[in-house]
Amino acid sequence: MMKWLMYLVLAALVAGSWIAYSKSGKELDTMRQELTVLKDAGDANDDEKVAKLQSNLESKENERTFTGILLTFLGAGLAGIFVVVTVLPFLAQMLSQGVIGSNEQVEKDAMHDARSLVAQGDYAGAIETYKKAAAADPLNRLPWVEIAKIYKDNLNDPDSAVATIRHALESQEWEINDAAYFLFRLAELYNEVQGDRASAVAIMNQVMEQFPETRHSANARNKLHEWETEDAAGSQASEEAQYLARMKNQNPQG
Repeated sequence: MMKWLMYLVLAALVAGSWIAYSKSGKELDTMRQELTVLKDAGDANDDEKVAKLQSNLESKENERTFTGILLTFLGAGLAGIFVVVTVLPFLAQMLSQGVIGSNEQVEKDAMHDARSLVAQGDYAGAIETYKKAAAADPLNRLPWVEIAKIYKDNLNDPDSAVATIRHALESQEWEINDAAYFLFRLAELYNEVQGDRASAVAIMNQVMEQFPETRHSANARNKLHEWETEDAAGSQASEEAQYLARMKNQNPQG
């Protein structure tokens, strides 16, 4: 609304300046004709009128010159603002939509092809195709997640799965939700696949430090509490088993 109001005000100023410029031009023509008539008459009594009219003519010419400069300035300003505020953003949006639409189509095609290759058992081909999808849409985390899944589930290569997630996480600046997602997947791989609870705990602590007062921090805290409960239960079960074993050794016939 404000943009169009600004256009309206500038257009009104341009129109007013143009009317004044055009009107002054007609007045100058009339004054020049009158001056010519007086000079041709050659009457000495008209010398004062000629001088006064000549002075008014010069003043009117200066006034018209100023009006012309103002008209040029306002017209250029209106055209410039219209181009910068309206035309350029429109062109940029059209170009962006064309590029994004093209990238989205490449990404969708690549993801479809990659899933087909996984179904065919061509895991190496699927990984390369997912990488193409990631290159076409750098802010999409899904291709990297699928690559890590192939390494973990199909190729039994948890180290490469971990390396994939780490590479994706460090390759660029991600939105908070994406970065937290990668960190949780990384902790999951360390804990469930590699049995490295210490590294998983360190990553959850990293989430709490990096994203304080967010749901990601709360989820990390809950996960740490869950692991502590599991460790405590496992430790208690181990102690009970050791106790029973000792009792059995002490009373072999019991």
